[in-house]
Amino acid sequence: MTAEASARVTAQQDQQDETTFRTQSGVPIEAHYGPESLEDWDPAEQLGRAGAFPYTRGPYPTMYRSRLWTHRQVVGLGTAPETNERNKYVLAHGQTGLSNDYDVPTLIGLDSDDERARGEVGRSGVAIDTLRDMHDVFDGIDLENISVSMTINHPAFILVGQYIAAAQQRGFRLDRLAGTVQNDPLKDFYAQKTYRFAPQPSVRLAADLIEHCAEHMPRWNGISLNGYNIREAGSTADQELAFTFAHAVAYIEELLGRGLPVDSFVPRFSFIFNVHNDFLEEIAKLRAARRMWARLLTERFGARPESVKLRMHVQTGGSTMTYQQPEVNLIRGALQSMAGALGGVQSMAVSCFDEAYSIPSQRAQRLSLRTQQVVGFESGVTKVVDPFAGSYYVETLTDEIEQRADDWLARVDEQGGAVAAVESGWLERVISDTAHRQHLEVANGERIVVGVNAFEEAEESRIETFRVGPASEAAQLERLREVRATRDDDEVQRRLDVVQETAAAGRNIMPAVIEAVSAYATQGEITDRILAVDGEYTAPAIY
Repeated sequence: MTAEASARVTAQQDQQDETTFRTQSGVPIEAHYGPESLEDWDPAEQLGRAGAFPYTRGPYPTMYRSRLWTHRQVVGLGTAPETNERNKYVLAHGQTGLSNDYDVPTLIGLDSDDERARGEVGRSGVAIDTLRDMHDVFDGIDLENISVSMTINHPAFILVGQYIAAAQQRGFRLDRLAGTVQNDPLKDFYAQKTYRFAPQPSVRLAADLIEHCAEHMPRWNGISLNGYNIREAGSTADQELAFTFAHAVAYIEELLGRGLPVDSFVPRFSFIFNVHNDFLEEIAKLRAARRMWARLLTERFGARPESVKLRMHVQTGGSTMTYQQPEVNLIRGALQSMAGALGGVQSMAVSCFDEAYSIPSQRAQRLSLRTQQVVGFESGVTKVVDPFAGSYYVETLTDEIEQRADDWLARVDEQGGAVAAVESGWLERVISDTAHRQHLEVANGERIVVGVNAFEEAEESRIETFRVGPASEAAQLERLREVRATRDDDEVQRRLDVVQETAAAGRNIMPAVIEAVSAYATQGEITDRILAVDGEYTAPAIY
């Protein structure tokens, strides 16, 4: 089986005749599709009904007829009070869920006053150092009546610990908190490059958080498997699915090794996927993802049918937002968000038209939110479940993407699984090679990108952009200085000692982390204690 999968994947990479039409991911396209395309196709097996195995048509029986997807534009800039202000802005304009991005120092577990953080504090997301910051991000927001998404991976266990402590101090009940944390560190090693922990300790820490949320926060998704960044790094649609599910297998196996039944935690696995410009391929990909996940969990892990519903957030392709003619990005966002809706997503963010320049402005975020609202309330596509069901082309393409993704997943298994494939550099080489091929297609004019390699303008239009200034960094450093000056340092060190002892003993880290952040230990201090046990990771050279 694995040899067959390898041969199939190798064959699909071969150069085809120049007259062959293909999807953006390289799937050959015939001129016409008809009944013969689905001659041996069984709709009961491949489709079923929405809300029933294998969930191709959606995880819920009535889908958007009962409830639209959550509108969740990403917010994150400067200090916690600045992000709080923007969170309230998008809520006031009709957003139905919150999503916060974090700056690079936060993503890799550095405090804002670390020398290595200089110049990056608050620039690409909000800076979070201590419990005070987590309090201020959500000041005045009723956390029991809105879901929250946290785009954080390696230090996810620390930031969720801060979120738990802040919520409890404000009197919120953990069993009423709804939301998601990304918590997929494996993709960082080759798709985002924001890591300090090694692959295997990263999996252990991610599993600690998943286990804790499953036990104490029944409405909280302790992981959101991240295909989005894999696609942004240059993968094809089928690779995006395969490598995301390979990560999921690694986390599941870690949790099963602790003696946890698969049905005790896997229903709270969620996913974030990308939506690029190939409209019908993206719809087919999202449909294939649900079916592939249901079959994978059932066949490999014996999960119950009610545990295998894939629930997904999507963000439209940030890498498709061009610097040239940025207003055209509004059209791309509308096209991609329509594909997300037709693909049956549960939550969506539309990348903003100015993202090739900067963190989105308020105006850009409002327009992206309005894009979702027009699709949801005016287009009519939400009135029927899975409108493309039975389409000769879309069903054929759904089957093909699932098969190709299965083949790539088999190749990851050949490497020894996702952790081994990360450690050897194999996953990074695959993504790098795929990204290079796609770049050449644009550079050679084989793939048209409007305004970039065709339909250029002599004078580019100028847009007003948003910038986080140096005053935000100075304000964050002062906020951190005040916390350090007023906390009980002896108590902080005592609780940090417990964190390190817990990590060394291999016990679940979450209770110790919650205690430490409650005493205003910084996330950098907690990260350093984990690194004292596991060491800081240096990735292998891949070329």
